[in-house]
Amino acid sequence: MDLPLRSDQILPDDADAFLIGRVWSHEEGGPCPVLISGGRVINLIPVAPTVSALLESTLPDRAELSGLPDLGPLDAFLLPDDDERCLGSLLAPCDLQAIKAAGVTFAASLLERVVEERAGGDPARAEELRAELSATIAGDFASIKPGSAEADALRTRLKAEGLWSQYLEVGFGEYAEIFTKAQPMSAVGCGAEIGILSASDWNNPEPEVALVVTSRGDIVGATLANDVNLRDMEGRSALLLGKAKDNNASCAIGPFIRLFDGDFGLADVARAEISLEVVGKDGFHLEGASDMSMISRRPEDLVSQAIGKHHQYPDGLLVLLGTMFAPVEDRRAPGQGFTHEAGDCVKISTRSLGTLINWTTASETAAPWTFGTGALMTNLAKRGVL
Repeated sequence: MDLPLRSDQILPDDADAFLIGRVWSHEEGGPCPVLISGGRVINLIPVAPTVSALLESTLPDRAELSGLPDLGPLDAFLLPDDDERCLGSLLAPCDLQAIKAAGVTFAASLLERVVEERAGGDPARAEELRAELSATIAGDFASIKPGSAEADALRTRLKAEGLWSQYLEVGFGEYAEIFTKAQPMSAVGCGAEIGILSASDWNNPEPEVALVVTSRGDIVGATLANDVNLRDMEGRSALLLGKAKDNNASCAIGPFIRLFDGDFGLADVARAEISLEVVGKDGFHLEGASDMSMISRRPEDLVSQAIGKHHQYPDGLLVLLGTMFAPVEDRRAPGQGFTHEAGDCVKISTRSLGTLINWTTASETAAPWTFGTGALMTNLAKRGVL
């Protein structure tokens, strides 16, 4: 897929979806929270200066929001900057919120984490280990509830067999793996390049649903995310999780937040199917899907492990729910499995949330992250918004 994108490629199937986003507006001279309505970009700055503030407040009726200033057609925010019709760019739909992620929440990805660990980050050993572990323990994964008596019995058996793992601990134990995926303001949006460390030779996209949560712990909406993952880095040591997960442009979110209303809610998230497509410049083509009904922990339980009396987030947070998709198809050579190449087009889709589209590059050559919280406050103050 080549740029520019079109709005019909990224919007959800439901034309009445309540969509909140964020754009950089040339007219406004900075970022704006926006409503996407009828293919138009409606400026929500008169209501709230940030998406975080918007979600922390009591949202006005959608009809009232539609009466706010119109910034132009969505398609004009998907054009390249050098196109005279371009009105700005699409940003990640979150701003001041913390970006957290849950790991090993699906049986299939749990197996792959154990494969990475035992392979020590070497993709050449993965195929043999995958077959060995699948025959030994994979059949136990899908039917066992984390923290249950059955999970404790499995833990005892696997320890006795010398097969216990730190990943099995968070997969089956009481506590989920919840980690910081990216800093506030650092995620990239739909249409941007996503970054992979040039030192990585074994990596993959992780298509996920992200829940949008207020400082009160209320789950108010959902969006799509790519938790770009360096398998070789984490496989060497779990202590390299930060190196594997949090790099320049390594988190993509969007295209929009779909707010919960009478037509869409947490139950719809729980039964969503997430599709993934990777198309390489080398002719490589990969497709896969993640079924949210296969998740091992309820999404609201993952949120409660992230926020509560034990941890507060005054600007709200996003919680990426994990993925069951870990591609294993050989790409560079037999036995080497999947890894990204520069220029891969990555599409993550659900019918209810739309399509998040990005292109891969090296983290070192992706656009550097320079517009943080301080820059945002300065920009808003200069525009007289604060």
